[in-house]
Amino acid sequence: MAALLMPPLRPRKDRVFRGTISHLTNLNDDELRRRYRFGKDSIAYLCNLLQDRLRRPTNKATALTVEQQVCIALRYYASGSFLQVIGDTLGYDKGTVSRVVSDVTDALIDIKDDFVSWPTDVDSINRIKCGFYRQSNFPNVLGCIDCTHVRIQAPSDDEPSYVNRKGYHSINVQAVCDFEGRFTNIFANWPGSTHDSHIFNTSTLSNYLQTNHRGLIDGVILGDSGYACRPYLLTPYANPTERHQQRFNGCHASTRSVIERTFGYFEKTVRMKPEKVCRIFGACAVLHNIALSRNEPLVNDDGAGVRLDQPVQVPAFLGVQDGRNTREHVARLFFNH
Repeated sequence: MAALLMPPLRPRKDRVFRGTISHLTNLNDDELRRRYRFGKDSIAYLCNLLQDRLRRPTNKATALTVEQQVCIALRYYASGSFLQVIGDTLGYDKGTVSRVVSDVTDALIDIKDDFVSWPTDVDSINRIKCGFYRQSNFPNVLGCIDCTHVRIQAPSDDEPSYVNRKGYHSINVQAVCDFEGRFTNIFANWPGSTHDSHIFNTSTLSNYLQTNHRGLIDGVILGDSGYACRPYLLTPYANPTERHQQRFNGCHASTRSVIERTFGYFEKTVRMKPEKVCRIFGACAVLHNIALSRNEPLVNDDGAGVRLDQPVQVPAFLGVQDGRNTREHVARLFFNH
């Protein structure tokens, strides 16, 4: 009698295994870049770079190849779409896509320090200083800093702290880039309601600059008015009245525009938990730098190259070592004409 009252069991769904047909077979480089942001040679480079971390420890013929995993993850990074949509588009189950994105993200984070690193050697520092000066005539710049909000779905834990000043849920990501738009520092640990200056003050970069910065001889980074003006972080004048202050602000804005353009490549919604979003942004930063190093075309990329040379010499500032006096020293020396 009990057996008669039990609901009928649903028939088990047959497992469907996809073949190992290459995603790259019938697409040219332009079509690949529209879907994956990388051409065929660069995708092959990524597969070779990550193969030891992604190769499945099995002899099953149905196991995903490294190429398939890389293409699935790149499609997700490039579109920011739902995992289900990515799976339906490429012919994989949603769970498979989720695991692959997680595995590829972890693999890219493992090699992050090889592609996203703060310049410490003299040649790299001089090259960056020369690059910024040739582009915008601002001397002794090591990088431009800003934060960007990566939109996320509302999390279940501590939801209000993720609502930013514009009213949507986000992760507030701090980044520094060089004159080419190459990321040199990433800090993606804070919810959207956190102020930019607080993120900087708690970052390892701030601690490094406070400990190691020796004044103008070491160079400066440029930030907007959301940051405090410091000897190593110059911000624009709040109320410029003199000509050199106005010229300083104009050149400052022109130089800083590179970080705004770079952030433009990341403006999408990521539909994952906050801690995963932070890792995905780090993985995308690695891919962005790889794309630049391999000359992959990017939106608004002018392809300007900079030869290695000696940077403009900035006379040492011997006055009170605070941000406002350092800014005034630079403004009077280079923009008072």
